[in-house]
Amino acid sequence: MFESVQIVGRGRVGSAIAARLAERGVSVVEDAAELVLLCVPDRSIAEVARSIEPGPWIAHTSGATPLGALDPHTRRFGLHPLQTLVPGGGAAQLDGSYAAVTAESEDARRLGFTLAETLGLEPFELAEEARPVYHAGAAIASNYLVTLHAVASALFEEAGAPPEALVPLMRRTIENGFELTGPIARGDWGTVDAHRQAIRRVRPELEPVYEVLAEATAR
Repeated sequence: MFESVQIVGRGRVGSAIAARLAERGVSVVEDAAELVLLCVPDRSIAEVARSIEPGPWIAHTSGATPLGALDPHTRRFGLHPLQTLVPGGGAAQLDGSYAAVTAESEDARRLGFTLAETLGLEPFELAEEARPVYHAGAAIASNYLVTLHAVASALFEEAGAPPEALVPLMRRTIENGFELTGPIARGDWGTVDAHRQAIRRVRPELEPVYEVLAEATAR
């Protein structure tokens, strides 16, 4: 395991990782570290990597960026914490989460897995070529959940119902292992059609979203 880590970028990801490493007794230093961990925006990874003198291990925390962005470094890997983080949330945000590790050698894979475990993450191996599909899945699960909540909240507001009432429903759906309930699960297409008509009447711009989701759910 690395005894010293330099973290470049102290945003949401970098600050949480720095806090966890400190908890686990790993020295977080400003230079001369065994590992340089880039927690910078995806668009900046290649530029920052080129500015670092080759020698120590280097890694990035992006889920979408290929390892080639770390050129000219060859002792490298990717570790993507599969979690949504908020500013000031601390290291506890990492607890119980998974991490995708992409590596080009057995040493890199071993070090990536060990770092993930030190951070309190459950590591799994992710092939380089699978990154775009993996990241698309992650974006749907996290980012589009925000969109779904916004769409549902808009309809609740039209109905005079409190949008905050949706949160316990969404949480319980997750706790129930995403077991499908409701009109599509019952084959009640009359109710689905009534939904379409109601949305068309009060928020017609949301009908295409409902239509796409209904078709995907039916499949």
